[in-house]
Amino acid sequence: MGVEPISQTLTASGWPIASSTYRAARRRLPSTRQRCDAWLTQQVRRLHADNYDVYGARKYGSP
Repeated sequence: MGVEPISQTLTASGWPIASSTYRAARRRLPSTRQRCDAWLTQQVRRLHADNYDVYGARKYGSP
């Protein structure tokens, strides 16, 4: 199953799109925003792990 059935359904619904358009988008290199988001996600995950996998400040009265 490829992208053709989805393209046909979208075209029939008034949203024409060629399967080659989808394939061209998939081959494109990631944008600067996508690369930045991936880097930031990595940093947030690292910080979360460094903080014992919890969010927020330490609660008072906790051991």
